[in-house]
Amino acid sequence: MAISVWEQSTYFAPKDLVIVGCGFVGLWTAYEAIHQNPKLNITILERGTIPSGASTRNAGFSCFGSVSELISDIQLMGEAAMLETVKMRYDGLQRIQEVFKAKEIDYNQWGGYELFEGKITNLESDIAYLNKILAPALKTPKKNGKYLPIYTNASKDIKKLGFQGIEALAFNQLEGQLNSAKLVLALQKAVQAKGVQILFNTEVKKFKSHKKGVTITTNLEAVLETKQFLVCTNGFAKQLIPSLDVVPARGQVFVTEPIKNLKFKGCFHFDEGYYYFRNLGNRLLLGGARNADFKNEKTYSLETSATIQKVLEDFMMQRILPKGSKKPKIELRWSGTMGMGTIKKPIIEQVQPNVYCAVRMSGMGVAIAPIVAKKALKLMKG
Repeated sequence: MAISVWEQSTYFAPKDLVIVGCGFVGLWTAYEAIHQNPKLNITILERGTIPSGASTRNAGFSCFGSVSELISDIQLMGEAAMLETVKMRYDGLQRIQEVFKAKEIDYNQWGGYELFEGKITNLESDIAYLNKILAPALKTPKKNGKYLPIYTNASKDIKKLGFQGIEALAFNQLEGQLNSAKLVLALQKAVQAKGVQILFNTEVKKFKSHKKGVTITTNLEAVLETKQFLVCTNGFAKQLIPSLDVVPARGQVFVTEPIKNLKFKGCFHFDEGYYYFRNLGNRLLLGGARNADFKNEKTYSLETSATIQKVLEDFMMQRILPKGSKKPKIELRWSGTMGMGTIKKPIIEQVQPNVYCAVRMSGMGVAIAPIVAKKALKLMKG
């Protein structure tokens, strides 16, 4: 289908910035860019009918890292890199709350717990260490001139919460939960109100950098020209830029039917964050367990697997719900595609003249995207 002269002069006219990916990073970048310079001509390209990579398919956690996860991250990439990454996540969560009202995105700061099984010998020392280094780095709230602790030992709450086989709990008062699709929609409305164009069902086939910008070929008839081109496709980034250290990681989730007298409220982590669950009203939302089958979970497939779903169901009955509970019906099962790599720091870099990327959110896209967007814009300005 040939385009009209009207379409050529509007939808497909030369752009200042074309962003690939209408998830959190792409939308936040458009949001910050158009607020910095309202005259910019920005288009977002999204190959799906909706942004369905990970941004609308996650667990809706407003979090920045559990105790065991951050201790593991220090071993993986060092204390300085861990602090830098966690600060980006924490600052991103503050930015979300600055821009959007809690009711608009179903935000509730009920705190978050981490569950530990087996004999725990170093929890108190790990909590003290993380509080000591994180509170000043994040500039968390103070009382009487001293930073309030981020993490506390909450093992006394195990019985009240009804968990089985759990020996210890750590509590993070700064965690919350939200409706990630409502946040995506709120961002979409905000950028479109400022003139940002979003083209859905538009897949980038190839791009070519040149002196004046970038030529983009898509599944549409028209070729797009832009001064700058930013790839924000996270777990799918390698499909456009093969050299990137990004691998897909399937995150599987399910939601149960309403559970009578559900004992807990908030966000919960287990096994360095590989398992995560929360209440959704009086239903249980549970996800993760990809470490039970790492090889097969490195996939772009959005199908759920019987292997991981069974692991999650077993975890629900053996750890989360009180002993003797009737197994609830699973109402929905789904998965999303996260972007992982050898370390958990996001990749924000120029890959060719006028071509940039902001990818590898490591399962923390909700939190880290607002700050990744600001860093990407700063890089492009430079």
